[in-house]
Amino acid sequence: MRKRAIRSLSIFSILLLLGLTVLAQEAVSQAKKTFLWKVQSKTNTVYVLGSIHYLKKEMYPLDEKIEKAFDQSDVLVVEANINDIGKVDLQKLVGNGFYPENETLEKHVSKETFELLKKELGNLGVPPEAVSRQKPWLLALSLASLEFMKLGFDPNYGIDRHFLSKTTAMKKILELESFAYQINLFSQFSEKDQELFLLYTLRDIKVLEQELDKLVQAWTSGDTKGIEAIITRSVSEDKELSPIYEKLIYERSRNMASKIEDYLKTKETYFVIVGAGHLVGSQGIIELLKGKGYLVEQL
Repeated sequence: MRKRAIRSLSIFSILLLLGLTVLAQEAVSQAKKTFLWKVQSKTNTVYVLGSIHYLKKEMYPLDEKIEKAFDQSDVLVVEANINDIGKVDLQKLVGNGFYPENETLEKHVSKETFELLKKELGNLGVPPEAVSRQKPWLLALSLASLEFMKLGFDPNYGIDRHFLSKTTAMKKILELESFAYQINLFSQFSEKDQELFLLYTLRDIKVLEQELDKLVQAWTSGDTKGIEAIITRSVSEDKELSPIYEKLIYERSRNMASKIEDYLKTKETYFVIVGAGHLVGSQGIIELLKGKGYLVEQL
Protein backbone atom coordinates (compact mmCIF):
# COMPACT_ATOMS: atom_id res chain seq x y z
CA MET A 1 0.00 0.00 0.00
CA ARG A 2 2.82 2.33 0.96
CA LYS A 3 4.72 1.47 -2.23
CA ARG A 4 1.61 2.23 -4.29
CA ALA A 5 1.18 5.57 -2.51
CA ILE A 6 4.83 6.48 -3.12
CA ARG A 7 4.51 5.48 -6.77
CA SER A 8 1.33 7.55 -7.14
CA LEU A 9 3.01 10.48 -5.45
CA SER A 10 5.99 10.15 -7.80
CA ILE A 11 3.75 10.08 -10.86
CA PHE A 12 1.86 13.09 -9.51
CA SER A 13 5.15 14.94 -8.96
CA ILE A 14 6.29 14.19 -12.51
CA LEU A 15 2.98 15.38 -13.95
CA LEU A 16 3.08 18.49 -11.78
CA LEU A 17 6.64 19.23 -12.92
CA LEU A 18 5.66 18.74 -16.55
CA GLY A 19 2.66 20.98 -16.08
CA LEU A 20 4.73 23.69 -14.43
CA THR A 21 7.32 23.42 -17.21
CA VAL A 22 4.63 23.91 -19.85
CA LEU A 23 3.20 26.85 -17.92
CA ALA A 24 6.67 28.35 -17.54
CA GLN A 25 7.31 27.99 -21.27
CA GLU A 26 3.94 29.60 -22.00
CA ALA A 27 4.76 32.47 -19.64
CA VAL A 28 8.10 33.03 -21.36
CA SER A 29 6.38 32.93 -24.76
CA GLN A 30 3.84 35.52 -23.63
CA ALA A 31 6.50 37.74 -22.08
CA LYS A 32 8.71 37.63 -25.16
CA LYS A 33 8.13 40.63 -27.38
CA THR A 34 7.87 40.52 -31.17
CA PHE A 35 8.05 43.32 -33.74
CA LEU A 36 4.25 43.48 -33.81
CA TRP A 37 2.11 46.21 -32.25
CA LYS A 38 -1.60 46.32 -31.55
CA VAL A 39 -3.01 49.82 -32.05
CA GLN A 40 -6.52 50.56 -30.82
CA SER A 41 -8.92 53.45 -31.26
CA LYS A 42 -12.32 53.63 -29.56
CA THR A 43 -13.85 51.69 -32.45
CA ASN A 44 -11.17 49.64 -34.19
CA THR A 45 -7.90 47.70 -34.07
CA VAL A 46 -4.90 47.87 -36.41
CA TYR A 47 -1.94 45.50 -36.11
CA VAL A 48 1.39 46.98 -37.25
CA LEU A 49 4.25 44.61 -38.04
CA GLY A 50 7.82 45.69 -38.74
CA SER A 51 9.21 43.96 -41.80
CA ILE A 52 12.59 42.77 -42.96
CA HIS A 53 12.30 42.57 -46.73
CA TYR A 54 15.05 39.94 -47.15
CA LEU A 55 15.21 36.91 -44.86
CA LYS A 56 16.34 33.31 -44.66
CA LYS A 57 14.06 30.28 -44.79
CA GLU A 58 15.04 29.22 -41.28
CA MET A 59 13.30 32.32 -39.85
CA TYR A 60 10.02 30.49 -40.30
CA PRO A 61 7.60 29.69 -38.77
CA LEU A 62 7.05 33.14 -37.31
CA ASP A 63 5.88 33.74 -33.76
CA GLU A 64 2.33 32.47 -33.21
CA LYS A 65 1.19 35.92 -32.02
CA ILE A 66 2.07 37.40 -35.42
CA GLU A 67 0.29 34.68 -37.41
CA LYS A 68 -2.79 34.88 -35.15
CA ALA A 69 -3.06 38.65 -35.61
CA PHE A 70 -2.88 38.19 -39.38
CA ASP A 71 -5.60 35.51 -39.32
CA GLN A 72 -7.87 37.81 -37.30
CA SER A 73 -7.50 40.71 -39.75
CA ASP A 74 -9.76 41.62 -42.65
CA VAL A 75 -7.28 43.67 -44.65
CA LEU A 76 -3.56 43.25 -45.40
CA VAL A 77 -1.65 46.49 -46.01
CA VAL A 78 1.90 46.59 -47.41
CA GLU A 79 4.18 49.42 -48.52
CA ALA A 80 4.00 48.22 -52.13
CA ASN A 81 2.39 45.05 -53.42
CA ILE A 82 5.24 42.82 -54.62
CA ASN A 83 2.70 40.69 -56.47
CA ASP A 84 2.06 43.67 -58.76
CA ILE A 85 5.72 44.10 -59.78
CA GLY A 86 4.74 43.20 -63.34
CA LYS A 87 2.60 46.33 -63.47
CA VAL A 88 5.59 48.64 -62.97
CA ASP A 89 5.93 51.15 -65.80
CA LEU A 90 9.30 50.04 -67.19
CA GLN A 91 9.58 53.12 -69.40
CA LYS A 92 9.21 55.32 -66.36
CA LEU A 93 11.76 53.26 -64.42
CA VAL A 94 14.25 53.52 -67.28
CA GLY A 95 13.63 57.24 -67.58
CA ASN A 96 14.11 57.87 -63.87
CA GLY A 97 16.78 55.28 -63.10
CA PHE A 98 19.09 55.35 -66.14
CA TYR A 99 21.18 57.99 -67.88
CA PRO A 100 20.65 58.65 -71.61
CA GLU A 101 22.76 56.57 -74.00
CA ASN A 102 25.48 59.22 -74.32
CA GLU A 103 26.00 59.55 -70.54
CA THR A 104 27.56 57.31 -67.90
CA LEU A 105 27.71 57.20 -64.13
CA GLU A 106 31.42 58.02 -64.10
CA LYS A 107 30.64 61.54 -65.30
CA HIS A 108 28.23 62.17 -62.40
CA VAL A 109 30.13 60.98 -59.32
CA SER A 110 33.49 61.73 -57.74
CA LYS A 111 36.60 59.71 -58.48
CA GLU A 112 36.57 58.36 -54.89
CA THR A 113 33.03 57.04 -55.22
CA PHE A 114 33.70 55.55 -58.63
CA GLU A 115 36.83 53.74 -57.42
CA LEU A 116 34.94 52.29 -54.45
CA LEU A 117 32.23 51.20 -56.84
CA LYS A 118 34.62 49.41 -59.19
CA LYS A 119 36.15 47.54 -56.26
CA GLU A 120 32.76 46.38 -54.99
CA LEU A 121 31.60 45.39 -58.47
CA GLY A 122 34.73 43.27 -58.73
CA ASN A 123 33.87 41.54 -55.44
CA LEU A 124 30.40 40.79 -56.76
CA GLY A 125 31.67 39.67 -60.17
CA VAL A 126 29.74 42.38 -62.00
CA PRO A 127 31.50 44.13 -64.94
CA PRO A 128 31.33 47.97 -64.63
CA GLU A 129 29.92 48.22 -68.15
CA ALA A 130 26.80 46.34 -67.03
CA VAL A 131 25.76 49.16 -64.69
CA SER A 132 27.46 52.16 -66.29
CA ARG A 133 24.18 53.89 -67.14
CA GLN A 134 22.39 53.29 -63.84
CA LYS A 135 21.87 56.39 -61.76
CA PRO A 136 23.37 56.27 -58.25
CA TRP A 137 20.08 55.67 -56.38
CA LEU A 138 19.14 52.66 -58.53
CA LEU A 139 22.66 51.27 -58.48
CA ALA A 140 22.78 51.56 -54.67
CA LEU A 141 19.58 49.51 -54.39
CA SER A 142 20.87 46.97 -56.92
CA LEU A 143 24.17 46.50 -55.06
CA ALA A 144 22.47 46.13 -51.68
CA SER A 145 20.10 43.55 -53.14
CA LEU A 146 22.98 41.56 -54.67
CA GLU A 147 24.86 41.59 -51.36
CA PHE A 148 21.79 40.47 -49.40
CA MET A 149 21.36 37.49 -51.70
CA LYS A 150 25.08 36.72 -51.62
CA LEU A 151 24.75 36.41 -47.82
CA GLY A 152 21.80 34.05 -48.15
CA PHE A 153 19.01 36.57 -47.53
CA ASP A 154 16.23 36.08 -50.05
CA PRO A 155 13.36 38.48 -50.93
CA ASN A 156 11.15 35.41 -51.42
CA TYR A 157 11.37 34.88 -47.64
CA GLY A 158 10.76 38.52 -46.75
CA ILE A 159 7.95 39.26 -44.30
CA ASP A 160 5.91 41.06 -46.95
CA ARG A 161 6.15 38.16 -49.38
CA HIS A 162 5.23 35.65 -46.68
CA PHE A 163 1.92 37.30 -45.86
CA LEU A 164 1.09 38.24 -49.44
CA SER A 165 1.46 34.56 -50.36
CA LYS A 166 -0.94 33.61 -47.55
CA THR A 167 -3.62 36.09 -48.51
CA THR A 168 -6.73 34.64 -50.14
CA ALA A 169 -9.57 36.33 -51.97
CA MET A 170 -11.30 36.66 -48.58
CA LYS A 171 -8.76 39.26 -47.43
CA LYS A 172 -8.28 42.59 -49.19
CA ILE A 173 -4.80 43.92 -50.03
CA LEU A 174 -3.98 47.63 -49.90
CA GLU A 175 -0.80 49.64 -50.43
CA LEU A 176 0.51 52.41 -48.20
CA GLU A 177 2.61 53.64 -51.10
CA SER A 178 3.27 52.06 -54.51
CA PHE A 179 6.26 51.21 -56.68
CA ALA A 180 5.60 54.34 -58.74
CA TYR A 181 5.73 56.49 -55.60
CA GLN A 182 8.97 54.88 -54.45
CA ILE A 183 10.62 55.32 -57.86
CA ASN A 184 9.63 58.99 -57.89
CA LEU A 185 10.93 59.44 -54.36
CA PHE A 186 14.42 58.21 -55.21
CA SER A 187 14.61 59.89 -58.59
CA GLN A 188 13.84 63.30 -57.06
CA PHE A 189 17.07 63.24 -55.04
CA SER A 190 19.66 65.78 -56.15
CA GLU A 191 22.82 64.44 -57.80
CA LYS A 192 24.71 65.20 -54.58
CA ASP A 193 22.28 63.23 -52.42
CA GLN A 194 22.18 60.35 -54.91
CA GLU A 195 25.96 60.07 -54.76
CA LEU A 196 25.87 60.19 -50.95
CA PHE A 197 23.31 57.40 -50.95
CA LEU A 198 25.51 55.29 -53.24
CA LEU A 199 28.70 56.12 -51.30
CA TYR A 200 27.26 55.07 -47.95
CA THR A 201 25.73 51.96 -49.46
CA LEU A 202 29.19 50.99 -50.70
CA ARG A 203 30.69 51.63 -47.27
CA ASP A 204 27.92 49.80 -45.40
CA ILE A 205 28.28 46.72 -47.60
CA LYS A 206 31.58 46.03 -45.81
CA VAL A 207 29.77 45.48 -42.49
CA LEU A 208 26.48 44.24 -43.92
CA GLU A 209 26.86 40.63 -42.82
CA GLN A 210 27.49 41.61 -39.22
CA GLU A 211 24.71 44.21 -39.27
CA LEU A 212 22.18 41.81 -40.80
CA ASP A 213 22.80 39.25 -38.06
CA LYS A 214 22.24 41.98 -35.43
CA LEU A 215 19.16 43.19 -37.27
CA VAL A 216 17.56 39.74 -37.38
CA GLN A 217 18.37 39.11 -33.72
CA ALA A 218 16.87 42.47 -32.71
CA TRP A 219 13.78 41.88 -34.84
CA THR A 220 13.23 38.40 -33.42
CA SER A 221 13.39 39.67 -29.82
CA GLY A 222 11.35 42.83 -30.42
CA ASP A 223 14.38 45.00 -29.58
CA THR A 224 13.37 48.44 -30.83
CA LYS A 225 16.50 50.16 -29.51
CA GLY A 226 18.67 47.63 -31.34
CA ILE A 227 16.88 48.22 -34.64
CA GLU A 228 17.05 51.99 -34.15
CA ALA A 229 20.81 51.88 -33.52
CA ILE A 230 21.39 49.93 -36.75
CA ILE A 231 19.06 52.09 -38.86
CA THR A 232 20.50 55.41 -37.66
CA ARG A 233 24.18 54.44 -37.45
CA SER A 234 25.20 56.13 -40.70
CA VAL A 235 23.35 59.39 -40.08
CA SER A 236 24.71 59.59 -36.53
CA GLU A 237 28.22 59.31 -37.99
CA ASP A 238 27.66 61.87 -40.74
CA LYS A 239 24.97 64.57 -40.46
CA GLU A 240 25.32 65.20 -44.19
CA LEU A 241 23.00 62.24 -44.63
CA SER A 242 20.18 63.90 -42.67
CA PRO A 243 18.23 65.12 -45.76
CA ILE A 244 18.25 61.57 -47.16
CA TYR A 245 17.00 60.09 -43.90
CA GLU A 246 14.33 62.77 -43.68
CA LYS A 247 12.98 61.83 -47.12
CA LEU A 248 13.45 58.05 -47.00
CA ILE A 249 12.41 57.36 -43.41
CA TYR A 250 10.91 60.19 -41.38
CA GLU A 251 8.68 61.81 -44.02
CA ARG A 252 7.39 58.43 -45.14
CA SER A 253 6.79 57.39 -41.52
CA ARG A 254 4.59 60.46 -41.00
CA ASN A 255 2.62 59.68 -44.15
CA MET A 256 2.18 56.04 -43.13
CA ALA A 257 1.07 56.97 -39.61
CA SER A 258 -1.56 59.27 -41.11
CA LYS A 259 -2.95 56.43 -43.25
CA ILE A 260 -3.00 54.07 -40.26
CA GLU A 261 -5.07 56.71 -38.45
CA ASP A 262 -7.59 56.51 -41.31
CA TYR A 263 -7.77 52.71 -40.87
CA LEU A 264 -8.47 53.17 -37.15
CA LYS A 265 -11.62 55.10 -38.07
CA THR A 266 -13.10 52.17 -40.01
CA LYS A 267 -14.75 48.98 -38.77
CA GLU A 268 -12.39 46.48 -40.40
CA THR A 269 -9.30 45.01 -38.70
CA TYR A 270 -6.09 45.87 -40.55
CA PHE A 271 -2.75 44.06 -40.58
CA VAL A 272 -0.15 46.62 -41.71
CA ILE A 273 3.40 45.64 -42.71
CA VAL A 274 6.07 48.35 -42.99
CA GLY A 275 9.86 48.33 -42.91
CA ALA A 276 10.99 47.86 -39.29
CA GLY A 277 12.97 51.12 -39.44
CA HIS A 278 9.73 53.10 -39.77
CA LEU A 279 8.47 51.90 -36.39
CA VAL A 280 11.33 52.86 -34.10
CA GLY A 281 12.61 56.07 -32.55
CA SER A 282 10.93 59.31 -31.54
CA GLN A 283 9.91 59.99 -35.15
CA GLY A 284 8.74 56.45 -35.84
CA ILE A 285 5.16 55.37 -36.49
CA ILE A 286 4.67 53.87 -33.03
CA GLU A 287 5.58 57.07 -31.15
CA LEU A 288 3.57 59.16 -33.62
CA LEU A 289 0.45 57.07 -32.95
CA LYS A 290 1.02 57.16 -29.19
CA GLY A 291 1.29 60.94 -29.43
CA LYS A 292 -2.13 61.00 -31.10
CA GLY A 293 -3.62 59.30 -28.05
CA TYR A 294 -4.13 55.80 -29.42
CA LEU A 295 -3.67 52.77 -27.19
CA VAL A 296 -0.51 51.04 -28.44
CA GLU A 297 0.81 47.71 -27.16
CA GLN A 298 3.84 45.75 -28.32
CA LEU A 299 2.89 42.08 -28.54
